[in-house]
Formats: sequence, structure tokens, C-alpha cells
Amino acid sequence: MSFAAPSSRRRFLRQSFAFSAIAALESLAPLAHALPHNGADADILMIGDWGYLDDHQNQTMVADAMRAYAQQNRIKPAALLFLGDNWYGDLPGGAESPRWKSQFEDLYPESVFPGKAYAILGNHDYQTMPADVNKVEAELAYASSGKSRWTMPSRWYSFTFPEKRPLITFIALDSNVPSPDGPAKFPNLTLTEAQHEEQVQWLESELKKPRKTPHLVVMGHHPIYSNGPHGDHSVLMRYWDPLFQKYKVPVYMAGHDHDLQHLEFTGQPTSHFLSGGGGADLYNLKIEEAARGPYAGRVFGFSHLSVTREKMTFRHIDTQGRVLHQFTKMADGKTVIG
Repeated sequence: MSFAAPSSRRRFLRQSFAFSAIAALESLAPLAHALPHNGADADILMIGDWGYLDDHQNQTMVADAMRAYAQQNRIKPAALLFLGDNWYGDLPGGAESPRWKSQFEDLYPESVFPGKAYAILGNHDYQTMPADVNKVEAELAYASSGKSRWTMPSRWYSFTFPEKRPLITFIALDSNVPSPDGPAKFPNLTLTEAQHEEQVQWLESELKKPRKTPHLVVMGHHPIYSNGPHGDHSVLMRYWDPLFQKYKVPVYMAGHDHDLQHLEFTGQPTSHFLSGGGGADLYNLKIEEAARGPYAGRVFGFSHLSVTREKMTFRHIDTQGRVLHQFTKMADGKTVIG
């Protein structure tokens, strides 16, 4: 499997600056302090890039904001989504580590967030830390223990939400794919090439299936396109994005860059929604939202997805509970900003 850069990359970058002018103008109208008029059939809250080892101050601040937001707006999330980089640094004891209680069970309590916590793997989750703990295997083992809401049946998987009368089909991927400098620079921190090929084939088979829900969302830790310092991901652009366009995937959600983003591109069906403000140190944006948007913010926070049969509404929320940005994806694929 070769990793040559896509020949359309330069053309894409030129086109990306020409997203809807109307959407750009609407996104400039701040939504801060606005509380959502929900009326949803189900709600999910999500974060990425949260599990720092020593300094939990920012993670706690975001978790407190999630609880306050849910309680003040009378939202009972039917699930949580954890978009990777769940554990930075050492996870002593693996699946028996005390960090599971202090940084997951206690910070996101079942009394407030009663549903399952669906998780995917980030690059920091692939680190073997300490030397005898494979964090990927530890996260899979904790999920299989049956003693927690933590849900990760395998490195990649699919599920429908909510569990009763489902409205969204989620495809959860492992975006830690081999890259041209990956194995040499980051040994054992990615899928093998064989696993990567297997996942791409599985992804297309899932996208081909007749869908019983009105909505579809794909999620992985690494964004395909990002205004943050990691930038656009050449391997995911080559292998995933063509499938998203071929099968008209409505939304791709990611983390990895420590900020909140929403990107739209002319002629593409997929909205790119990035929620990486869960507690890890923030990154400076490489591309401003005025150049490629409609939204990008260097801010701690989380995201809220509310769904009905007709639409999915995505919101970025800061630690004061303010709605910073929102958009709606209709069941027919139309995107409405604001």
C-alpha cells in the first residue's frame, strides 16, 4: 500500500477557501450565552484529548462545565463520546489503574451521564507507558470487564444511537494509520499496514450496508482536515476521504488538535467537526477561521450533538456553558450554519 500524496491536494486547498460566503457571515454572529432550544429525541456530549497524567485542572474544568451544562439545560445525555488521547503518560496497572476512577468514573459520573461512554483510540493511547503496560490493550480490557460504561469493543467498530429507536449509525475508526515516516519515527504507535488495509475494507463494507437510521456519523481521533498545527492528514485524505465522498458521509468527527473546529468545503458532502478541547494544553491555530471555516477556536470546551429524525445539531460549548458555534445537518445532507 503506497502513501503518495494525493495529486488533488493543491486544488483542494484552493477550493477550501471558497466555502459558502453565507455560512461565513452567519458564523460571525456569536452564539455565546445562548442556551439551546433543544427539543431533541436524544443527546450526546463529547470531548477529545482529555486524560493528562499530572495536571487535571483543565480536564476537571471541562468536566464540571459538562455537568453544569447538562443540569442547567435539563439534558440527560444518552451517551458520551471520547474522541481519543484518553490517557496521556503512564497508566500504571493498565485496566486496574486507579486513574480509571479518578479521571473517568468520578469526573463523568453515571448519575449525570447515565449512558454508555463510547471511546476511540488516539496516538497517545498507543504509547506503552509504563514499559509493561500496553494502553490499547488496557482500554480494551477495561471495556470488556463489564464493570463500567466505558465502551470500546475493538479498535474499530460501529453502533447505533440511541439504543432504543436508533436515529444515528456511528462508525468508530482507529485513525492511527501507518504514514510514510510513522514506523521509523514512532515505532509501535500505529496500526500495522495489514490492519490499516483491513480497516479500509471494513469501512467501505459498513458504508455499503443498507442503513436503518436517518443519520450517519463517522469518527476517528485524527482529523482529515484541520486548521490546527497538525494540519491536513495526507494518508486519511488518500484512503478515507474518497470513501466519504463516494458514499456521501454527512459528518466526520475528530480530535487530536487541541481546539474546537468546524470545516466545510465546496462540493464535498462531509462536514468536519473537531472537538479536542477536553483538557490537554491548547494549540495555536495554523489557519484562521476567516480563511477556512466556518469556525475554529483555541478554547477549552466540549461539544453537544442533539438529534431528531429530521436533523442533527452540533454545538461547541466553552467552560462557561456558552454556545460558541452551532450547525445543523439535515437528513437530506443539507448543512445550515447557526
